[in-house]
Amino acid sequence: MNAEFLASMEYWEREKGLDREILISAVEDALLSAAKRAVGPARELRCEIDRKDGDIRAFAKLIVVENVVNKHDEIAIDTAKRFNPDAQLNEEIELEVTPKNFGRIASQNAKQALMQAIRRAEKALIYSEFHDRIGDIVSGEVRGFDRSDVLIDLGRFEALLPNRERVPTEEYQRGERIRCYVKSVAGGGNGSEIILSRKDPDFVLKLFQLEVSEINDGTIEVKGIAREPGFRTKLAVHSRDDKVDPVGACVGLRGQRVKNIVRELNNEKIDIIPWDDDIATYVTNALSPAEIKRLNVEESRKRVHIFVEPDQLSLAIGRRGQNARLTSILTGWQIDIDPEEEVKVGFEEQVAEAVDALAAIPGIEKAQADAIVHAGLLTLDALNGVEANDLKEIPGLEDCAESVLTAAKAEIERRAGGSSADEASTEEPSAEEPEAAEEEASAEAEETE
Repeated sequence: MNAEFLASMEYWEREKGLDREILISAVEDALLSAAKRAVGPARELRCEIDRKDGDIRAFAKLIVVENVVNKHDEIAIDTAKRFNPDAQLNEEIELEVTPKNFGRIASQNAKQALMQAIRRAEKALIYSEFHDRIGDIVSGEVRGFDRSDVLIDLGRFEALLPNRERVPTEEYQRGERIRCYVKSVAGGGNGSEIILSRKDPDFVLKLFQLEVSEINDGTIEVKGIAREPGFRTKLAVHSRDDKVDPVGACVGLRGQRVKNIVRELNNEKIDIIPWDDDIATYVTNALSPAEIKRLNVEESRKRVHIFVEPDQLSLAIGRRGQNARLTSILTGWQIDIDPEEEVKVGFEEQVAEAVDALAAIPGIEKAQADAIVHAGLLTLDALNGVEANDLKEIPGLEDCAESVLTAAKAEIERRAGGSSADEASTEEPSAEEPEAAEEEASAEAEETE
């Protein structure tokens, strides 16, 4: 056990950077309970592990007296002088009190104590080295999985990418190298754990800081960020130097800077927006490329009511309301988007008309049409432009998305076929027209004669 114990010390010191002396001292403290059971009551008992051979010994401090009254705390002066010729009355001397077979008894306790000491020392080391790295990006290898959590090997340490910090569209493979944002170092001392994230908006912000030197040196300031991980991020930027275009600097030459970030985020869309202190301009920039007809700003309620042409409504709101939602998060204002026709007709009537129009299509029920319109798909063309998976996200259409799209496509084909037939019948020459022309020509000839 002695050689094995010392080898373990060397391994943990070499591979993990743990202090060997701290580990040995922790094991010595843990062995006290075993020593007390083996030795019995003793004054100031301690255990010591020999740093050279690994032997475990027990020592106790005793008071030198003329006549022993308490054998656990005292030692006769004659006996004391056999161990220490200079021993004097009433002084303390330390004697080895290691019982027989104590090494065998203590070895099992030592192994358990060593593992506990290693865990404590490793967690303390994690905290000391990583609590200053919160907010940094680290690279590691996927080591394994604990349910939906991902274990990441950072070299000397292991970190955790919890399920709550994973991007829902990403899957990881054992052995794959990934970059993550150090979100926190949980606990401290006896309970440290490195928590990573790929979902946090600050992960994207840090990627831009690393990729765009103008952000890193403070020339360009990031004024806001809003993210739906795996789908889209909106980043508002402002330049402190009038000569530097903030959007162009973030995009980079031929888009290379933003492409590198998009690649790291597995093709997540990124909108880089020029920030403006005028909220109307800021919101207009954030909703681009949708064209805003007009807007009303309510400062007291921090609300912006936006009106767009009907054909711009879906674009302004975005898929599953994403564009409007991210704009609201980015600006910190409530964003309401309505079609411009609401002024003339009223939004409720427009919705009712759109529902009736879709419900009139064979294969689409009224309830389905209502759900489609309230999701922002107001026309047949808009409905035909979405995928079945996107349509399934709309409540009430989970089980009928394919049949609804089939009905929409059939209606479009039917209308296209009807238009072609009408054009053909309009262009077909009438057989009666030439005969009428001939009769008129003949009548004119007779009058001339």
